[in-house]
Amino acid sequence: MQDSPMQPEDDDTAFDRSLADLDKAAWKAALIAQADEHGMSEQLGTRHFATFIDKKPILLVTFETIQGIHALSETAQPLGFDMVKAQGWSHLCILSDGDTWFRDEEVYAFFDQLVDDGFFEDFERVIFYGAGPCGYAAAAYSVASPGATVIAVQPQATLEARMTEWDDRFTEMRRSDFTSRYGYAPDMLDAADRAFVLYDPRETLDAMHASLFARANVTRLRMPFMGSALQTRLIEMKMLYRMLSLAGAEKLSEGKFFELYRARRDNAAYLRNLSVHLDQVARPYLNIMLCRTVTARMWVRRLKRRLDQLEQAASAGEFKAPPLPAE
Repeated sequence: MQDSPMQPEDDDTAFDRSLADLDKAAWKAALIAQADEHGMSEQLGTRHFATFIDKKPILLVTFETIQGIHALSETAQPLGFDMVKAQGWSHLCILSDGDTWFRDEEVYAFFDQLVDDGFFEDFERVIFYGAGPCGYAAAAYSVASPGATVIAVQPQATLEARMTEWDDRFTEMRRSDFTSRYGYAPDMLDAADRAFVLYDPRETLDAMHASLFARANVTRLRMPFMGSALQTRLIEMKMLYRMLSLAGAEKLSEGKFFELYRARRDNAAYLRNLSVHLDQVARPYLNIMLCRTVTARMWVRRLKRRLDQLEQAASAGEFKAPPLPAE
């Protein structure tokens, strides 16, 4: 189950139910039935559908894929359901079958209808969230709710070939339209109150997309050595739900983010990536210091093995090792 920082305020046991053992059709039917009991659902063409849970006047809008939900949640429930259970928030989830970047006329029409109905005006605060292609969508569709807060993890700005021909990923999307409705994600953030774009500056293509989001109301948050699966790392470090909670309380800031980001010191993936970097830049002395510090307080098999290799090399006179810490 995903790491939620708080305890439920009420008995939403329906959202604790595991859907993980269901096939795709049964899973979708169960999720829709769950939404219809507490709000509503709507089919959006062949590859998308929406579920809405109506609770408190704070709305979390998440963009998720069916595959991502099954990969990240032991219960196969959308990640926003943890905030429904823990905080009693309302939750609008837009789901896709595969990575579509939500570029679909049915999705455009759905958000147009929400705007026409004044849907977002019923909420005190609105937070849009997504990662990767879903991060693109969170930024792009946030324009439907002026004044919203947006948290986008590794978002693409666009896949329009003439603008991002340097991005050789996602070639299957090259014929998709990124120039019409809700198209260029950075421009769609102009109406947001605040937006936060998270990325690893060492992931070159992600960093290039992040640079396109430079706006007065956008805070770009660098997460070096975290790699290409930032959402997974945020969940591992128990940061994601704390960030969403802070956004709901209008307290999320760059300073608050970096307070939470101290958790990287105990994240094995970050520590392994940092050790690899020290090898790449030929800093064995620093790498020994890192490996000793980490293995003294936690078990990271790869760093213990690397420490043994480095200390053997130092004993052979290949470089001078740092002194052992005092007992």
